[in-house]
Amino acid sequence: MMPTQLAATPRTAEPRLRALRGLTHVVKNYFQHREFSFTLKDDIYIRYQSFNNQSDLEKEMQKMNPYKIDIGAVYSHRPNQHNTVKLGAFQAQEKELVFDIDMTDYDDVRRCCSSADICSKCWTLMTMAIRIIDRALKEDFGFKHRLWVYSGRRGVHCWVCDESVRKLSSAVRSGIVEYLSLVKGGQDVKKKVHLSENVHPFVRKSISIIKKYFEGYALVGQDILENKESWDKILALVPETMHNDLQQNFQKHHSSLQRWEYLKKAASQCPSNIKNEKCGPWLEWEIMLQYCFPRLDINVSKGINHLLKSPFSVHPKTGRISVPIDLQKVDQFDPFAVPTISSICHELDAIFTSEVEKEENQAESDIKHRTRDYKKTSLAPYVKVFEQFLENLDKSRKGELLKKSDLQKDF
Repeated sequence: MMPTQLAATPRTAEPRLRALRGLTHVVKNYFQHREFSFTLKDDIYIRYQSFNNQSDLEKEMQKMNPYKIDIGAVYSHRPNQHNTVKLGAFQAQEKELVFDIDMTDYDDVRRCCSSADICSKCWTLMTMAIRIIDRALKEDFGFKHRLWVYSGRRGVHCWVCDESVRKLSSAVRSGIVEYLSLVKGGQDVKKKVHLSENVHPFVRKSISIIKKYFEGYALVGQDILENKESWDKILALVPETMHNDLQQNFQKHHSSLQRWEYLKKAASQCPSNIKNEKCGPWLEWEIMLQYCFPRLDINVSKGINHLLKSPFSVHPKTGRISVPIDLQKVDQFDPFAVPTISSICHELDAIFTSEVEKEENQAESDIKHRTRDYKKTSLAPYVKVFEQFLENLDKSRKGELLKKSDLQKDF
């Protein structure tokens, strides 16, 4: 049996159901109008599914045994009836603002891995991305309810669930993700970051975050100036008038740390009248940003009808569970320590065996086992993070209802 084929069994489905329920918070017809999609064996993709309640969703999960579950928008009509609605009337009305950051988008600047592979060295890119984007969402935009989730393989997702945010238009979402984007250009573009002379406060604050990680990540871990092949990529980002000096002096130094210090010294001394080129700290910052700044998939964020994998799904390739990330412990998050569906099943078997030995009433034990024993497994701390997120979201919703009630004098 494949790992993901175990994902929808009764005893392992509960956390994922809680995730689905939590991200589809309660107003009339809200859940019924929410789109879900299932990816089945052999990449069979079923869109526009919707359900009357949690029980119906649970039954369908157990029946279809999906490899992956995606959550979509809340529509004007029930998604499973979209073919019966008049053309043009079926519209996506709201959805959480979501962000998708994938390690493969950094392949031009990471040296340890490529494609779908990750390691502890390059995972620091995700740590920096979470810190930079989350700070901006919280402080620059004032968004309160932000859930960060490990994708299960090589990236992270963010769900911004504030009520006002869920109603944003595609144009506004595009504006937000544009604000959060600095690295621009395809594979053929060598220099992807261009700063203006007056650096925006968002960029300055992002540089401050990167500086905390840059030496350990880029100069030691990635060793970005280790040899001529690697430092030639850096030289492509600096004015040509500096190339000869840097090439000669890089050969005199013996580590990326020493070469980086020389580059900063050279940048501070280069002529300031070079047309269309910046020296001094701007040059240093542009290199740091190109190597470390978050790379967002703009299409995922701007489309209201775009789907994103549900939290607590099981990644079909790794078997790892897409767990929420505790923002208080971002630096300690280890993608390789995340529970897998197999490990959770083994833990549940051990718990069940232990409880059967203790309980005289096996039927009662079985019920408890199915519904809540996942809290006794290694999944527990991640469920706690999610429950705290939902609790804060619920408090906020109730607070808004009280405000509306007071304004209407409806005591």
